[in-house]
Amino acid sequence: MTALTVAAVDLGAESGRLAEARFDGSTINLELAARFPNTPVVIDGRTRWDVDGLWTKIESELLRLGARTDVASVGVDGWGVDYCLLRSGVPVELPVTYRDERRREGLSAALALAGPDVLYQSTGTQLLDINSIFALVEDARSRPELLRDSDLLLMLPDLFHRRLSGSSVTEYTLASTTGMFDIVGRRWATGLLDQLKVPTHFLPGIVNPGTDVGPLRLEESTSGLSGTRVIVPAAHDTASAVLAIPRITPQTMFISSGTWSLTGVVLDRPIVNSEAQRANLTNEGGYGGTIRFLKDVIGLWVLQECRRSWLREGLDISDEEIVARAQAERPLVAFVDVTAPEFVAPGDMPARIRAACARNGMPVPESVGQVARVAIDSLALAYRRALLDIEEVTGETIDSVAVVGGGTRNALLQQATASATGCVVTCWEREATALGNAAVQLEALGELRGIDEIWRVIEQSSTTTTFLPKSTDVWDQASDRLDSLRRQRMDSLAVMPGKVKH
Repeated sequence: MTALTVAAVDLGAESGRLAEARFDGSTINLELAARFPNTPVVIDGRTRWDVDGLWTKIESELLRLGARTDVASVGVDGWGVDYCLLRSGVPVELPVTYRDERRREGLSAALALAGPDVLYQSTGTQLLDINSIFALVEDARSRPELLRDSDLLLMLPDLFHRRLSGSSVTEYTLASTTGMFDIVGRRWATGLLDQLKVPTHFLPGIVNPGTDVGPLRLEESTSGLSGTRVIVPAAHDTASAVLAIPRITPQTMFISSGTWSLTGVVLDRPIVNSEAQRANLTNEGGYGGTIRFLKDVIGLWVLQECRRSWLREGLDISDEEIVARAQAERPLVAFVDVTAPEFVAPGDMPARIRAACARNGMPVPESVGQVARVAIDSLALAYRRALLDIEEVTGETIDSVAVVGGGTRNALLQQATASATGCVVTCWEREATALGNAAVQLEALGELRGIDEIWRVIEQSSTTTTFLPKSTDVWDQASDRLDSLRRQRMDSLAVMPGKVKH
């Protein structure tokens, strides 16, 4: 094996990163070559992703990397559900973000046209209003000319692979996040789309992780990029991150902890039945044809929005200080159902947390530390609920939790997760997504052979931290109370016109 370097571009809803991954034959040494903000823009009253600004950063940082070292390949991963429509290779508009409220209207319309059973059984995808399909349903109703005149739909990492190589394909793990992919048949759910009156002429071909889509094509280049290949990784960031958890089994629940927390297990085949539907569990593609059977749980977004609210009030406080203040507060004084829709949209998150506590008859948090403690404890309880739902549907007993991503830095959250779930929590690499991305590229280049060798190298390239459960009885009691509050909320939604049960 020859020492070589691959470039892993990891796009998040808050920022993007370019990681230089140097492989010496036994370990992958990751160095963060660049970090750049991902700042949405508002056009025509809708919040959109600035893909042109992101491309400028990706291109310039690749050129910078290529000026000092040879780069064997490059691949891009990112969040799912968001897409870009193109006509003759040019985006027809900047992509609207998944937080756009019009997707809720699309969800309501889809339920009226097909119903929840058809939506789930056709795709194996949980009903979340952020799913791509609901944006398309709404556009088919309100802007049919946009869909009619577009000739290609690409998920956002696919869009950047196109700009890097000219490819016009989507990657399997990304396609599986859209809510319009038949996870059993591993193809677009065109019958469902016909029923929802959404065109299908712009859907691209689907490729597996590790597909080489051609040489790097940049208008300007450097000697280090002269032989660079563009290799599609497991392009959904969670799929790459989960690959960086060695020897994961159905008895280990993963948490990919970022703005969102993707919480689930890895299976050999999808589970698409009424029990999974009732639990609102989703089937998403993983590396090697595996299935990530999971639940989307809101994640660090709650704390991120709290921090932004405090900043608007003139309090500039770091993430570390927020956690330190929360650490000083007693646990489980109050908690909320962070899976409720009110915590998804941007805005005054501390006020929403206080209002929910007051509504549920709990002590209302006032200080930064108290609010942050409620948010952290509530996230841990949400992970516990996901674990119980997964155990019930799969029939497997989960005995450990593996965490990857930015949330691994939050030791208080990880200790709360261990206590809430009653499981040993192992935190793997914070930059697990870039590590998994790089590993797939190395296998495509012939440097690694098969999943066992990938896991061996990732194990040798990683450090871990472990948290043991404490005081689990009080977490059991808090979970029971929160379940009761959640049932009350769902019952009230069921009788309110215009509301959709998630």
